[in-house]
This record gives sequence, structure tokens and C-alpha cells, in this order.
Amino acid sequence: MPDRYVQRFDRIDRGLHGFLMVSFLGLASTGLPLLFSEAPWAARMARVLGGFAFTHRLHRVFASIMILVFLIHVLRLIERVAIRRDYGIFWGPRSMVPQPRDLTEMFQHVRWFVGLGPRPVFDRYTYWEKFDYWAVFWGMGIIGGSGLLLWFPETCARVLPGWVFNIALLIHGEEALLAVGFIFTIHFFNGHLRPEKFPMDLVIFTGRVTETDLREERPAEYARIAAGQGFRDAGAPSRRSWMIGRLAGTTGVVVGLSIVGLIVYAMVSHG
Repeated sequence: MPDRYVQRFDRIDRGLHGFLMVSFLGLASTGLPLLFSEAPWAARMARVLGGFAFTHRLHRVFASIMILVFLIHVLRLIERVAIRRDYGIFWGPRSMVPQPRDLTEMFQHVRWFVGLGPRPVFDRYTYWEKFDYWAVFWGMGIIGGSGLLLWFPETCARVLPGWVFNIALLIHGEEALLAVGFIFTIHFFNGHLRPEKFPMDLVIFTGRVTETDLREERPAEYARIAAGQGFRDAGAPSRRSWMIGRLAGTTGVVVGLSIVGLIVYAMVSHG
């Protein structure tokens, strides 16, 4: 009997993730030559992108896309609470808010890694997915906030002292390096490169997961759905969405790991 598919992410979720992915890759690719502008390789990279001035403008374009994606997501959260009265956003299995269960599952996961216990019974969101999610909010506050200060210095200087901009410049670059390093290593591994999903998990691109995979990876969610309204077959992903996911995911992994290699090279060569 063919496996049924469960809808995990809707079209808007997938679209927002797609634009977030494009903007993050763009910011990383344009920000790196600006951060290490004195290095010969950075100058060559900037020339490929159209020169330092054009690279700087591209950086702002990608920043605008990311800010827009973030604002749309926040508005969707507000709509979910204010209009749909869905308060599960704050607590429970469908919430991204860290809960005591996440800490328990993290320790159980570590024990499972070393063969000292069973694998945790995960629900809809795992502890590492929540970490990734809130890292975006942290990044928008720290990296995005400092970036806006540097983007509009004359306006911000009317209410802020000059030394704030020196701190903003330092924070913007260092936090961005941290974010890029984390996303292109830890997040990529959890999302695509771990053994059970290698070489790629397409669920964020197709929005669908098989009933078998859901039962094995998130037993608590599977049991909750089965005990409730049951499973509605969302249908297999179209070949078009599958191909787009493969292309987008492969491009992201290749570009991301290449940027990590450049960061390591920059650190070593400047060390």
C-alpha cells in the first residue's frame, strides 16, 4: 500500500522560508567581502559581484528582503492569536516556546547518542528546531538592529552618541559571522546532512512528510494526530516541487559550505 503524506508546512510557510534562505545566502555572500575588504580574495570576490559599491547595495537589498520576511511572519503570529484565537502559540506541542520537555528531550538525546538510553519521543517541534527559530529573532534584534544603525547613520545620530556606531559596526560583523557559521554547519547538518536525512530533507520545500517518516521521527505528534482527527492524505509532492527543493537545497548547501570555507581561510590568513 502506498505511503500517505501529511501536510506539515503550508504554502506561505514554504514561501517565507524560501525568501529567508535567499536573503540569508545573499547577505552572507555580499557581507563577507565587505567585512574582509582589505584581503586580496575579498576584492576579487567583490569584483565578481560588481565591485564594492554594488556589493554594498546588494547587501541592503537582501537585508530589506529579510526584514520584510520577518515582519510578515510576526504579522501572521499576531493574526493567529488576535483573529483565530489560537493560544497554542504560547504553550503546548504546537508552540515554538521552549518548555521543560525540551530540556528533558535534549538530555535524553545526548544519552541516546552515547548508547545509554532510548531515543526521545519528539513532538511537532524538537529542541534544536526551537533553538534555530529563536536564533532568527536574536539575529534580527542584534544583527538587524545594528545594521539599521549603520544604514541610516545621519538619522540615528540625532538621538544616539557617536560611540554607539563603533559598537554597532563591531557587533554587526561578529554576530553575522557567528550566525553564518551556525546556519551553514549546525543547521545544515540537522536539516539535511544527518544520516537519516542525508543528502537532503525536502519537507520545507514540498511541505509534506510521509506518514512513516512522521511516525519514526516524531512519534508524539503521530500519536496525537492519530488519536484526534486522524490523517488526511495530502498527496505526494509534485515532481516540480521536488525538483525545486533539490535545486534550492543543493545550491544552499554548496554556497553555504563554501562561505564557511572562506571564513575559516579569512580567520587563518588574518591570524
